[in-house]
Amino acid sequence: MAHSLAGVTHSTELPERAQLIVDVLVDAFADLMAADADAFRSKFRKMAADPFAFYRGSACLFYADMATLQDRWSDERTSRVWIQGDLHAENFGTYMDGTGRIVFDVNDFDEAYLGHLSWDLRRFVASFALLAWRKALGDDVIAELLRNYLNAYLDQVEAFTRSDEDRSFALLRENTEGAVHDVILETTARTRLGLLDRLTVVEDHARRFADRARTRRLDDDERDRVLAALDRYRETLPTGQRRREVAFDVKDVVGSGGFGIGSAGLPAYNVLLEGYDQALENDVVLSFKQGNVPAPSRIVDDPEIRRYFHNEGHRTSLSQRALQAHASQFLGYTEIDGVGFVVAELSPYELDLDWEDLTEPEDIAPVMVQLGRATAKLHCVGDADSDHTLVPFQTEEAITAMIGDRREEFLADLIEFAHSYARRAQEDHHLFVDAFRAGAIPGISSSGSHPESAGR
Repeated sequence: MAHSLAGVTHSTELPERAQLIVDVLVDAFADLMAADADAFRSKFRKMAADPFAFYRGSACLFYADMATLQDRWSDERTSRVWIQGDLHAENFGTYMDGTGRIVFDVNDFDEAYLGHLSWDLRRFVASFALLAWRKALGDDVIAELLRNYLNAYLDQVEAFTRSDEDRSFALLRENTEGAVHDVILETTARTRLGLLDRLTVVEDHARRFADRARTRRLDDDERDRVLAALDRYRETLPTGQRRREVAFDVKDVVGSGGFGIGSAGLPAYNVLLEGYDQALENDVVLSFKQGNVPAPSRIVDDPEIRRYFHNEGHRTSLSQRALQAHASQFLGYTEIDGVGFVVAELSPYELDLDWEDLTEPEDIAPVMVQLGRATAKLHCVGDADSDHTLVPFQTEEAITAMIGDRREEFLADLIEFAHSYARRAQEDHHLFVDAFRAGAIPGISSSGSHPESAGR
């Protein structure tokens, strides 16, 4: 086949799996690639770094594979659970919840949707196998660490069936240990002023955004559209008691770049607000990020779920509220030019779990237990006790009934999947890099040449 990329024609016959990878990526990201090819070239270069980076950026491929997998852990209820959607090992960290607690939990909800709870678990265990392979851990060690994770998950789910504590349960500094405890303590030392110092400057006793490489100034028309969206966003915030009231006087607005591997090409804005009072030390920065089509939705054919969400910003914010239980008072959504945006505070109290120094099994083991408990809370909190109607049953009861006396079978299946899918991801990474280098991804040239200059 021949593809014309940036003015250069390449003739490339891809292996069947490689063609599938290209087709899935193009189908998922075609509109965004057309809008910002440079952003996706950068995204794909980051994905090319290693198999784990590729896995992080290709949730759409994972779900294309899940569509062909016979899932023995899915029944009428466990196939319709609120899931995080992209549950990999680097999507855990800290945040300050709506009650002021520093919590360790899942911290990314861009791909959240309704689907099979086993999809979250499979995506996580395969990601950990990839991460552990990068640390040269043996398959038997990886299997034992995954047993820790899955047993902790099932134990916590079972505990929720005996109490109503799923909405109040949280991993805090009082009940954590090891690296998880350390990242919570590190988060408590961070300050709002430190965040403001990184993003803003003060001139003539007034704070504004600093001019940085990844921000841009808006013309009057675009600024007015963002401010109108801010007013619509305020209408989406839940009523009721808040920890502190915030003045919504706008000090500055800028356009900002995408966020991470998964959000390349998505328009975004930052809005600087007056904050809690007129002191310069506690101004608030809001992030407006265009919602993306969640990867699980591409294989979930349920019109009732699709109709429930006004737009992708609404879906993201509602999902986060469902899965966190006590989300930030700033979490909401809006529209700009008819497109949904999720709105949240850029908080200083968010810090990802750092796996870099977690190299030995004895240090990783307690982390896996705590990640299992966090995942159980994630699945069990977004059910009939939440303020939505999409999951009209108790998830913990559904999971317990589905597993029954098959715990060992469940563990064996998920661990085997972790090993096999990690190997597939490693092979897929090589196929992806070869296709990218050969210029076989339509609309994206690996060389970065522009049409007007290519071929000169």
